[in-house]
Amino acid sequence: MASPDPQQRAEVLELYKLAVEMADRVSARRGAANAFFLTVQSAFVALVGLGFPKLSEEAPWWVPTSLFLAGLTLSAAWWMQLRSYRDLNTAKFTGINKIEKDLPVKIFADEWEQLRRDPVHGWRTRYAELGTSERIIPLVFVGAHLLVFLGTLTT
Repeated sequence: MASPDPQQRAEVLELYKLAVEMADRVSARRGAANAFFLTVQSAFVALVGLGFPKLSEEAPWWVPTSLFLAGLTLSAAWWMQLRSYRDLNTAKFTGINKIEKDLPVKIFADEWEQLRRDPVHGWRTRYAELGTSERIIPLVFVGAHLLVFLGTLTT
């Protein structure tokens, strides 16, 4: 394969820098979304939990049910958004890795290879991807909403 001319190489390098910057922006938006959902879910569970005695004694059946469904909806939306960000970043890094094949240094491809190959020291045996671990948190809130809902039914 013939080596690209300097103009084409400069254009590819600029596209590479743009792709890396856009991947970083997606990660920042993902972090902001996580902070938003964590705040909303924590406040929601706290408010429902504080009102729990009144909910179980005075509220008609549909009030705790609707609060439970609202909590489930928030958790599902959070989980789906995390999945969407993961898919978007996967696509972006696929493109970045493709460009890196023609560059003298493969920063991101080498980083992932290192993480996948070398065991993590300590109690974990391998690298835990952020996307995998962060998708557990909405499921924890599903459990919290379920416990509060069941508590209103049993008192």
